[in-house]
Amino acid sequence: MDTIFGHVERITFQNSENGYTIAQLQETNKKNLTCIVGMLPAIKPGESVRCFGSWKQHLIHGNQFEVSECRIEAPSDIVGIKKYLGSGLIKGIGPTYAKRIVEKFGVETLVVIDQYPERLTEIEGLGTKRIDMIKSCWSDQKSIRDVMIFLQSYSVTPAYAQKIFKAYGNQSIQKVKENPFGLARDIHGIGFKIADTIAQSLGIAKNAPQRIDAGIEYVLSELAGDGHVCYPVLKFIEEAEKILEAEKSIIEERIEVLRKEQRVERFPLLHKGTEGDFIWIRSLFAAETGIARELMRLKKASSNLRSIDTEKALEWVQKTLNITLATNQQAAVAHTIVDKVHIITGGPGTGKSTITNAILTITAKLTDKIILAAPTGRAAKRMCEITKRQASTIHSLLEFDFKQARFKRNRENPLDCDLIIVDESSMIDTYLMYSLLKAIPSDARVVFVGDINQLPSVGPGNVLRDIIASRVVPVTMLNEIFRQAAGSRIVTNAHKINQGILPEIQNDPDSDFFFIYAETPDDVLQQITSLVTQRLPKKYKLDPFNEIQVLAPMKRGIVGIDNLNVVLQGMLNPSKESLFHMGRKFAVGDKVMQIRNNYQREVYNGDIGRVIEINQADQIVTVLMDDKPIIYEFSHLDELVLSYAVSIHKYQGSECPCVVIPVHTTHYMLLTRNLFYTGVTRGKKLVILVGTQRALQIAVSNDDVRQRYTGLKEALMSYRPSGALV
Repeated sequence: MDTIFGHVERITFQNSENGYTIAQLQETNKKNLTCIVGMLPAIKPGESVRCFGSWKQHLIHGNQFEVSECRIEAPSDIVGIKKYLGSGLIKGIGPTYAKRIVEKFGVETLVVIDQYPERLTEIEGLGTKRIDMIKSCWSDQKSIRDVMIFLQSYSVTPAYAQKIFKAYGNQSIQKVKENPFGLARDIHGIGFKIADTIAQSLGIAKNAPQRIDAGIEYVLSELAGDGHVCYPVLKFIEEAEKILEAEKSIIEERIEVLRKEQRVERFPLLHKGTEGDFIWIRSLFAAETGIARELMRLKKASSNLRSIDTEKALEWVQKTLNITLATNQQAAVAHTIVDKVHIITGGPGTGKSTITNAILTITAKLTDKIILAAPTGRAAKRMCEITKRQASTIHSLLEFDFKQARFKRNRENPLDCDLIIVDESSMIDTYLMYSLLKAIPSDARVVFVGDINQLPSVGPGNVLRDIIASRVVPVTMLNEIFRQAAGSRIVTNAHKINQGILPEIQNDPDSDFFFIYAETPDDVLQQITSLVTQRLPKKYKLDPFNEIQVLAPMKRGIVGIDNLNVVLQGMLNPSKESLFHMGRKFAVGDKVMQIRNNYQREVYNGDIGRVIEINQADQIVTVLMDDKPIIYEFSHLDELVLSYAVSIHKYQGSECPCVVIPVHTTHYMLLTRNLFYTGVTRGKKLVILVGTQRALQIAVSNDDVRQRYTGLKEALMSYRPSGALV
């Protein structure tokens, strides 16, 4: 076995899932860089490493060192020390201070930082605050390294080791040993499987109650991630049995214990032909039954607004806005004047925005206490542009309390409104809908606007569809496409797709809807990259970062989201100065997306921005989102992904002047009508499909909406007399 030593100059590639890494190593006394490859999840640029392995000749990339074992060591020469400190590994020291410190202390630099940090005051520009930061980070790094060494045999990456240390501090190893399953609950990104690997290595038996309990909650959370609020108990036990490798009787026994402890709920239900007991994680059961209870509270209470003559109001608003409302539109407006809770649903071009403006114009004569809200920042911004009124995200409207870890607005501290209109309501999941309804005062009127033919929420539930199906709340269905929208191929084709009809794909140069034929995945990739980086910016003067969005059905594959992002990043933002974190590469200028709600930063799942600064010294990345700079510490970068290409589901509620969508049979499992319909309706001015007509036919024909198990419809119907609309 051969051995080489040097410092990591840069990381070329790193797989976040298995740690496979390609890096460039600057060996001592060698001019050229050495390419090292292998499972190296722990290494970072600037670190000194001793690698054990063998030399291999790659057909394309030439001589490489294949690493079988790697040890991270303290750098011993001045060049290595300077590189180590300047890499951003120690918070407070960047390239400039690294140079000054090494010039002052030479090969004794690391000894000074470790044992005599007060001597750092001898460095020009280093103040007390920055020195304290360096001392704290140096101490943390030593502790984190201990945690890393403890966890490395359990396949836990260094990034997760940092998260564990941030959550548990100096008690990290002790807490992991005491209850490794707590990791799955407390550390975002560490699931049951990693925790279980650690647990079994620590000698925890497979049928131990704490393992079975954690596994049951893990399976329920995974099912919630797939959109299910509840699940048939018999099918659930089968799923849990596969993962836990435990007997059904033991799982059944622990479910009953968890039910008594109010950690899960079990209840009989008839759901789309599936009859029997269903199981909920307790918080989702409370949210779902809470939605039913809160809706009935709002529906039964009287309105704070005075009654008006609807016919006169309709006549007046049409004259005031210089519009003519169709019969169905007039009915929608009239209902919202009378009904306490009303739902308006329809596709693009059916007049939802016109109706919203009419409702606002009439209600503004009765009260100034009107709230407009939407699930996402972009949807709220669009609502603001359409109505010329202030609109908020639901999250910001409800005001998150960080100390209590809950929303400040609730039944005890309700919103101050007489009318609330909520747009893009199909995107609201079970948890958020419950939180919103609790905060609406009983005497307010509520209007939900949305398109039930779009994809359901990213989070668990199918709330808007279930409320409509229960027939508890009055609904206006909009089906007619109006003249101003009928000239758009985007609108007409969206409705064709929704009806199961192939869209018109004649490529008229004046059209706003195009289909580009590409047979193989490589052909699709070539066409998309050419469109985004050259043809569309040249012909339509579109900014490839802000005015073009690639939407793909799947993550994996040549035309999957992950590969599209890597290729487009390389073409649109080929920066050499990059930051690698958990297998992801970020550079200044990159287009990125937030992938989970972070109330502290006030950024939410699906928000898109641009990286404007990477500060290696302070270990922070600054992202501009909606003209607001958001600060991320390196340890929180797992909340960000590249967004040159994103999933259609994540982009729901947003719009872009131009969307480009790969449509290929390699995405067969996700070629569904509602997914395709949702993607097409994200384009405001231009939609381009790239792929095969066969895939297009499959997508349009496939109306198999993935079933989500929920209990909301049944919970609502329990309030409804048989056969009646209450």
